[in-house]
Parts: sequence; C-alpha cells; structure tokens
Amino acid sequence: MQKYKKIVEHLKGLMRNPENIRNIGIMAHVDHGKTTLSDHLLSGAGMISDKMAGELLMLDYLDVEQKRGITVKAANVSLYFKKDGREYAINLIDTPGHIDFTGHVTRSLRVIDGAVVVVDAVEEVMVQTETVTRQALEERVKPILFINKIDRLIKELRLTPQEVQRKIARIIRDFNGLIEAYAEEPFKKAWKVSWESDSVALGSALHGWGLTNTFSQQKGVKFSDIMSAYQEGDGGKELRKILPLHQIILDVVVKHHPSPIEAQKYRIDRIWRDKEQKDLVEALKSCDPNGPLVIGVNAVKIEPQAGLVVTGRIFSGTLKEGDEVYLLNARQKHRIQQISLYMGPYRIRSDEITAGNIVAIMGLGGASAGETVIAPEIKDKVAQGFEAIKYVTEPVVTIAVEAKRPQDLPKLVDSLRKMTLQDPNLVMVHNTETGEILLKGTGQLHLEIVLYHLQQEGLEFEVSEPTVVYRESIRGTSQVVLAKSPNKLNRLWVTAAPLDPKVIELIRTKEINERLDRRTMAQILRERGGMETDDAKNVMEVDEENYNLLINRTVGVQRLDEVKELLKQGFMWVMKEGPLAGEPTMGVIVRLVNAMIHEDPAHRGPAQMVPTIRKAIYGAMLSADPILLEPIYEIQVSTPPELIGNVIGLISQRRGRVEGIEERERISVVKGRIPVRETLGDFSNEMRSVTSGRAFWQLKFSHWEPLPKNLMVDTILEIRRRKGMKEEIPKAEEYMDTL
Repeated sequence: MQKYKKIVEHLKGLMRNPENIRNIGIMAHVDHGKTTLSDHLLSGAGMISDKMAGELLMLDYLDVEQKRGITVKAANVSLYFKKDGREYAINLIDTPGHIDFTGHVTRSLRVIDGAVVVVDAVEEVMVQTETVTRQALEERVKPILFINKIDRLIKELRLTPQEVQRKIARIIRDFNGLIEAYAEEPFKKAWKVSWESDSVALGSALHGWGLTNTFSQQKGVKFSDIMSAYQEGDGGKELRKILPLHQIILDVVVKHHPSPIEAQKYRIDRIWRDKEQKDLVEALKSCDPNGPLVIGVNAVKIEPQAGLVVTGRIFSGTLKEGDEVYLLNARQKHRIQQISLYMGPYRIRSDEITAGNIVAIMGLGGASAGETVIAPEIKDKVAQGFEAIKYVTEPVVTIAVEAKRPQDLPKLVDSLRKMTLQDPNLVMVHNTETGEILLKGTGQLHLEIVLYHLQQEGLEFEVSEPTVVYRESIRGTSQVVLAKSPNKLNRLWVTAAPLDPKVIELIRTKEINERLDRRTMAQILRERGGMETDDAKNVMEVDEENYNLLINRTVGVQRLDEVKELLKQGFMWVMKEGPLAGEPTMGVIVRLVNAMIHEDPAHRGPAQMVPTIRKAIYGAMLSADPILLEPIYEIQVSTPPELIGNVIGLISQRRGRVEGIEERERISVVKGRIPVRETLGDFSNEMRSVTSGRAFWQLKFSHWEPLPKNLMVDTILEIRRRKGMKEEIPKAEEYMDTL
C-alpha cells in the first residue's frame, strides 16, 4: 500500500489528460473469477502483496462479501500502468456476478467504456455471461474476453490438447455469437474478439498467470509448455513469474479499450437524450475538460461517517470542491462539499477532477442512480440529460419484515429507506396505518443480503416466508363502463384494453416518461409504438413503474381540467392495487371517454373523484377477461451428462419447461424456463439431491406470463386471504352503475 500511495499524486496528474485514461469493468457469471482477477491487478499496482493476490479479494471489502465469497456491490479503484514508455490511469470497477445483484452491473456500465468479460473455461459461456455482455453492448461498452481457470482443464478434467483447443474455440465462437446478436451494426464486426488480435486472453486468476498471442510469441511459450508445467511441476508458480496476469490483462486493456475521448464520440449518441444544444453535445463527444460540467450518476451509497456519497463520471467539464451544481431530474441545486477518487474501500480526496474520470462526490443530497448533474448556468438549455438506466431484472420476490420491538420500527423503516436509495432494485412498501413493511427484491439471495445488513445495525425483526410478486392484467377490451361518485353528482365513463407490447417496451426502457413534453411523447408513440394519433396526443398519465397509460378521449367536457389531478391519483391507485388481488396492474391502457363534472367544487373533491375513477377502472378491467401474471425465471443448469434426466425431471415437476440441452465436452448445460414461485422453498435442496450436489445452476428473471387457469382462482384467493381482503373474487357488476 505504501508503494501505491507514492504514485497517487502521479495518477492525479495522468488523469488530467483523458488520452491517458481507461474506464473499465470486470464482469462475469457468478464464481467465474472476477474478483480474484481484480486482486492480481491490484497486486501489480502495488496495492496489495503479491502473495495475497487471489486470496485477499480486496474489492470484496464488505464483510458479507468476504463471508459468502461473492461480490454483491460494484467496487471502484484506480490503477497505474506503464506500457512501451507510456503511462495510463486505469479506473477499474469489479461488478457482481450473481443475477440478484445485476442492477449494480447495469449502473456500472454507464461510467465505463470497456469490459473485461471473464469466462470459466470449464463452464464456458453461461446465462449471466450473456446478460452482462448484452448489457455492455446496449451501452456501447466494448468487451474483451478472458478465459479463466485453464488449470482446471489440465489438472481436474485432464483434457487432451485437442479437447482444450476445441473448448477455447467454442468459448470464443459463442462469445462472438453474443456480439453478433446484441451489438449494433457498426460494432458487430469491429468488436468481435480473436486470439490473433490479442482481444482474447487465457490463464488462471487463481495462480496469477495469463497468456495472449503476442505474449506467447514474445516469451516463446506454447500451450504445450503450459500443460507440461502443470503435469510435471508446480505450474502456477512457474507461469506466474514469466506470464504475470496483471501485465497480460492491462496490456490487452490499453490496446483494445478506448480512452474517454475515443469512446464518448460514439457513446454520447446512445446515452445522451438532448441533441438540440450542438455545442454541449460536441463538448460531451470530445470529453472537453473546459466544457460545461456534465456528470452521469451511476450509484449512491450511505457511509456511516461521510453520509451520502455519489459515484459518477464526468463526461464534460471540470469538477471542483465548492462548485454549485444542478440535479436535472430532481430539479435541485447543491454545493459540492468534497470530491475524491476511489481506491477500493478508500477515497483519495482531490481539489478538482476533470472530464473522463470516475469520481466520488459528497454534497448531492437529492441524487439517485441515473441522475444528470450539470452546471447551473446551462440548466435552462438542457431539457433532458442521460438516458435512464435500464435494468434487466425486476423485484419479483417479497417478504414481510416486522420489528420485534415497536420502538425499533422508525429505525427499521429509516434503514430500509436508505437501502432502497442505494439499490433501485429493492422496493419497500410501508403501510403507515398497519405498520406492515413489505420488501421486494430480485431474488431470495438479494433479500438475504438486505436482512444481513439490517442485523449488522443491531436491529431485531421477524421475517415472513418469501412470496412471489404477481401482476394483474387483461386479455380483452372492455365495454364502456359508467361509475357514479359517492354523492351521485359526478359521472365517469371509461374503457380498458391491453396495451400494445411495443408501447410497454417504450415505457419500460424509459423512452416514454412524464418528463417528456406531450408533442415529443405523441411522436414517439405514433412512430415507434404504432399508436393511433388520437390516443398518442391525449396521454393524461404514464405509469412508469408498471407500464400503463391513462388516455383522455373526452371532447368538450366542462371542468375536466379542474379534476384532472384527482383522476390521475385514482388511476395510479388502481395501477398499484388491481381489482383481483390488490397486486400491481401491468400493460393496460385506460381511456376516459366521457365525464360529467359537478359545477360546485365542494361536490367534486378528492373524496368524490378518486374513488369514482378507481371504481370505473375496476369495472372495466373485470369485464375485460382479467388475468394474473406470474414472473418466470430463465434457468440454466450445468451438470454431468448422466444426470440430465434428473434435472429435466425436476424442472418439469416444478411447472418448468426445457428449451435446449448443450453438450460441452464433459459437461452438459440444460436451459429452460421455470415459474419463480416454483423455485422458492426446497427447490435448491431438491436440485442438490437429484444431482448429488454435482450441478451448478442459476436463475435469471425472464418475463411475465399468465398464470394457468387451474391455478389462478386458488392463487387469487390465497393472496386476498394473506392481505386480509374479502375472500371472494370480485365481479364487474359490483363496480358498474347504470344511467
């Protein structure tokens, strides 16, 4: 560490020139060796002992990460590297591999330009490999490939040189297949990896060695020499001396990953929305340190002593302590208290940091992931900042948390609120009347980690068994439904229909949102959503969380503008609690087709209008073939070939379906889909039992699909019972009035 401290000031100097910077992330399927690789990069930079590299897992600095042997949060560090007389500052992020924490990967991609994708040579390209590669390509982050655990092919599987060669070739082919499938046209060919170009490295992170085509030629090392080193001696130690892993990987990074100046030329078109201000766009594309200040926030965390610390990348301008800045989404001004560079668990304070760098900021109390921070003097020129960060997972598992001591409830709620601020994939629902706290996460492990952090704060609480989050929707189009207000003096007529999947996708990816002006929204809905003009230009409310729309199709209704906000409130109420079981509504377009609003404000207040629109929408949905949607996981199981039948049998018993089996030398990969509900409880124990513990599997959120009819009624009643609702399914007639 002492050696590293000596060059911190030198690093700061290098970071003033974006040409010297590389912003990279290490990504992979869980347990493929990302953090072990990071250790060797830190060792090469002098941050940790060479002997501890691969064992210390320094970027897994959270206690829970060390105990569980997994990465649950993205960690940042800046490294020094010198090649051919040129010096580089490499900003590195080590990201989680488990799918439950993929939100951290998504957020990290916003601030990096290159990804080192690590693939286990035994397991090959897996489900999370595909997920992180796809995410990277969607953000125009250039990937390179490191094939890890080559030692296992030699020592454990005892493959022949020909079998090893076939495995490596297959991994490269499959990885390039992902680039072909998910990269945009200009990058499909340019970003494919190959051994010949040095965009592929192979090695062993555990033993600290690596190899590329160029190093193989320079050092005169052939693959047969590597096999001999393991077969005849202590291969790891010998290879580490002549083929140090940190040098191999960083050599590939500076050769193939772009500087911020190069990357922002093509990334800004993808991630920056407002194209009107040409001078600002040009400053962003050129990574101009003298341009207007623009920072993209990718993460926030709360530290015990420092409070809220915001992580972001400076895309333009120079940030200084004491600067006043403007949060575009939050519409707030703040003054910068302190800025720092990341060094793993440490932050090194700096007076100013220029464009192209990843920075830690204190003083941005209203910031959240996805925020755009700009100089106050350009706030009137920027209508929209960075594109919203798009997550590939959704909160689909729920637990109820109850404080053991009533006096601990405020602290419990406060702690959970802080966690949801740091983790947008975590959702807390607190019923202030009953005191009930529901916590929604992407999976059981995600929620387990949250509960672990609560325990570390000294809180004692009870936790319910995990349950699945469902969605309510409709298959058909309703008739026009009339609802009268409680005082019978107001009337609303509405219809409900399924929302076009193209429009749902536009809302899901935040391309349609409440911050858009109505003209732009209408244009996007018509041109890309295929929506008819009368609907597109009359959007009254967008439910961004659950992908629903409220449309005003009335003509000449008096006093409608005076109750519009109340109608929106009622609409959002139904979108959060549908009629079947009080579960969120998804994929519905509600049209207000007529209304009669009383002239006296005293007779059309919240107590009249909010329940009336709610009643009308309930009646419309219940008359439009309502359904319950359940979340579905993609499942991928790596197993010895002789156990394939057992794996398929278990998946089938759990209402799953197998969609393919891939043979990879001495391992088989079963791919399929399975309902989230069927993976709770003893699924893990059963999988271990039928495979004698020899299978490795991972689950990834895939999509929502209708619950089978033979299960729907019982499930609805079960949810209503759990929520204390009336134990019978409501009928449309209960919510319809007649003239």
